Amino acid sequence: MSDPVAPEQHPAEPRRNFYGRSKGKTLRASQKDYLANDLETLRLRGVTRDENPGRAPLDLTQFGGLPLWLEVGFGGGEHLVHMAALNPQIHLIGCEPFVNGVAMLIGKIRAAGVTNLSIHPGDVRDLFDVLPDGVIGKTFLNYPDPWPKARHHRRRFVTQGYLRALHRVMAPATEFRIATDIPDYVRQAHEEVPEAGFRLEHEAGDGGAWDDWISTRYEQKAFREGRFPHYLTFRRA
Repeated sequence: MSDPVAPEQHPAEPRRNFYGRSKGKTLRASQKDYLANDLETLRLRGVTRDENPGRAPLDLTQFGGLPLWLEVGFGGGEHLVHMAALNPQIHLIGCEPFVNGVAMLIGKIRAAGVTNLSIHPGDVRDLFDVLPDGVIGKTFLNYPDPWPKARHHRRRFVTQGYLRALHRVMAPATEFRIATDIPDYVRQAHEEVPEAGFRLEHEAGDGGAWDDWISTRYEQKAFREGRFPHYLTFRRA
């Protein structure tokens, strides 16, 4: 395996989204209430360019001194809330640009009563821009947008632009988990993630999920449609 290429050795790339739409079905009244009354309290401070135009490093005191874990694209929030409840000694950050997913997450947070998580309702790259080096202790990428057409594979999260940024913010020897039901996403992860400085530690198919895993709505949809999950565990060098 070749050594990972440093970010400055790659030419500048156009900013492409690794996610699709940011809005879906019309929100229910309860979901509108969640967004109106809870999001401001749960939202990360100092991430958006309006709040932090100079892109100063994120103020980590807002996490109460707890170690940080990150979920990239939390979907409906099942996994994020589950992990927060299981790990009260950790502060979890969830990034999700899909407003319907953000509303669903807030509803689950209310129901579970967890307090050790924060939301960035937008692109994770905004967070990468302001996170100091080596502060993330574990990262989850669960059922990311598959971008199935070959010409769109460069939009997947498992490309060097995203992965090099992730490598920078993660602490040495920490874990990066990927769950996907798309075989070609697995192929691309095998090719791209090690190049960015992560070592494959374990992989498993259906039935081989992590001990603390909770099946999400996207995984259940995959099962209904005849697709089966694959679980990859990488370790940051």
